[in-house]
Amino acid sequence: MHRLVRSIGAVSARRPWIVIGAWLIAAALVVGLAGTAGGSFADDFAAPGSQSEKAMELLDERFPEASGGSAKAVFAAPEGQRLERYRPAVEAAVARIAAVKHVTGVTDPFTAGTVSRDGRIGFAEIAFDRPDTELGAEPIAEVAGVLEPARAAGVRAELGGDAAFVNAEPVTSATDAAGLVAALVVLLVAFGTVVAALVPITLALVTVATGLGGIALLAATMDVSGAAPTIGAVIGLGVGIDYALFITARYRENRAAGQDGSTALADAMGSAGSAVLFAGGTVIVAMGALLLTGLGFLISVGISVSIVVLFAVGTALTLLPALLSVLGDRIDRGRLTRRRRPVKQAADTAWWRHAHRVSGRPWPYLIAASAVLLLLAAPALSMRTGFPDAGDDSPSTTHRRAYDLLSEGFGPGFNAPLLLVADLRAPGVDARGVPALSERLAADPGIATVGTPRTSPGGDTVVLPAIPTTAPADTETSQTLERVRGLVPANVSVSGLTAMTDDLTRQLDATLPIFVAAILVVSFLLLMLVFRSIAVPLKAVVMNLLSIGAAYGVVVAVFQWGWLADLFGLEGTYLIASPLPTIFFAILFGLSMDYEVFLLSRIREEYDATGDNAESVARGMASSGRVITSAALIMTAVFLSLVLNASPLAKMLGLGLTTAIVLDATLVRMVLVPAAMALMGRANWWLPRRLDRRLPHLNVEHAGDARHTPRPASRTEAPTKR
Repeated sequence: MHRLVRSIGAVSARRPWIVIGAWLIAAALVVGLAGTAGGSFADDFAAPGSQSEKAMELLDERFPEASGGSAKAVFAAPEGQRLERYRPAVEAAVARIAAVKHVTGVTDPFTAGTVSRDGRIGFAEIAFDRPDTELGAEPIAEVAGVLEPARAAGVRAELGGDAAFVNAEPVTSATDAAGLVAALVVLLVAFGTVVAALVPITLALVTVATGLGGIALLAATMDVSGAAPTIGAVIGLGVGIDYALFITARYRENRAAGQDGSTALADAMGSAGSAVLFAGGTVIVAMGALLLTGLGFLISVGISVSIVVLFAVGTALTLLPALLSVLGDRIDRGRLTRRRRPVKQAADTAWWRHAHRVSGRPWPYLIAASAVLLLLAAPALSMRTGFPDAGDDSPSTTHRRAYDLLSEGFGPGFNAPLLLVADLRAPGVDARGVPALSERLAADPGIATVGTPRTSPGGDTVVLPAIPTTAPADTETSQTLERVRGLVPANVSVSGLTAMTDDLTRQLDATLPIFVAAILVVSFLLLMLVFRSIAVPLKAVVMNLLSIGAAYGVVVAVFQWGWLADLFGLEGTYLIASPLPTIFFAILFGLSMDYEVFLLSRIREEYDATGDNAESVARGMASSGRVITSAALIMTAVFLSLVLNASPLAKMLGLGLTTAIVLDATLVRMVLVPAAMALMGRANWWLPRRLDRRLPHLNVEHAGDARHTPRPASRTEAPTKR
């Protein structure tokens, strides 16, 4: 592997302007095509094979008028007044809504009787010609815009309902750029020069721009979740900077050790560049495992993040050596501190001393660090998942304010409508039995009201709406849904957004163990191929599970239990969004493996040179500790920008990612790794000879550094091909 990467870097360095020009043209083409041919984003919440999906497919086939999306324009008079007083403004708004593209019908609250008992709150039901998940943000934004004259007349006017929630524009914040600024500060401290710090930032911006363009083009060929660009941008920014940081730091280290520019760059590409290729491949494998869930929106997130990471690896292996070749000694321009002192020997650094301190007493350090991680992970055992609804969003959004008004005027269950679909061609209830079915539903304690049934033009399908008594994400609503499905005959299916997301949550809970097991097995095998060891990949898998489990626990404690809620600007407690544990695991396992590969590759390099296990761990940490810590700080800064977002869902994602990265870079890399490797001794690098001969070889260790002379393999160890 190192020979391939070294060759790619050498070609890029010899023809830097061609490579730079090619990247500029490619980026311009991708971004330009994204603007003209890119698709819109839509969330596919269907759980394959679920009852809710079958019901929607039946409606699409036989009763498309009933499968279209719906929203509610909610109007509220000031406290103590009745909405009737503002009737002209409301009716004018209804007329304007009817003229919006894709709107097939809209009701008048006064003639339809959709005004609350106290007369203060009413809503207009809006029907669209497309399902909620296919509608897009443009019609929703246009409907929200035509409500403005009603607000000017003194009425509160908000847009809610399923279509408004599903197609809402992501909540943005002025803090979104804070991560980039913080990353620049970390790079300035790490490198000490302005030019060196700007190189990784430049590569990250190219990565994000081309990656987001690629995601937009992907959206033209398949349904891509509206969350994919946000997640892709955050991950792209983090790995784009980190990958460039690792290679640039190794290049400058080689230059400081006396190598000429071309040799330093070639050796940096052969070592750090190979590690970047393997680390990026690990992230792509982890994100690709989301295909195992079978869920459209998670698959789209996995492919989208993989596209961005692929661009990050591509820029690091080609554009970066071209830039470093052009810059030459100018990479040290804009020095902020005194010229760096000569490179210290490994034994002179705090990292080296710390590694030997831990290795000298491994058991206390191992037990203490493991206990902390297990303690932090403990709340995860009580994790309760559910799909977020409009009530979980920021009050700054119109669909959240509409949600609150509907709950106030008509009850919390009004935001969780169920849709019963009867297939009259199948055995079960027939047209004459629908009234009796309505009565049975109305008698259930979890159902507030049952609406008027609608029959398809062909007379073979009946749609029956029902309103629960509890909110969408309430566990009692899930129980009501289960009871209702037990009440109805075999030819009746229950759907609606609430039923779809409940089915989605159940499927996610069922597939998570399979998903996790697949990532663990593949990661173990890849690490075994690279490091020719059984113990090292097993240790990596266990330690990554500990850090990810601790991140789960912190998220549960803050969001589900409400600990430190004021610190994070939370209004109350929340269920853990059901897709997040899966997304967390894929992203965090991939990113944790990044640091694992960079650290272990340096340790293995030193072990091959010295044969001393304790010393190789100490030297490996001494040579990579500063860079890995800087990379982790950059990731932390990027992810913390999500915590500052107004959306609780973004906060949840940001806190989980931040926690895992911080724990991985501190307790795991600084304590658990040296302690565990000290205890395992020479067994760290043991691989049965027969297995070693049969496995292909993927080396990421440095092959061109003259300082190291590989030691011969001992008789107790499997031979390692170089």
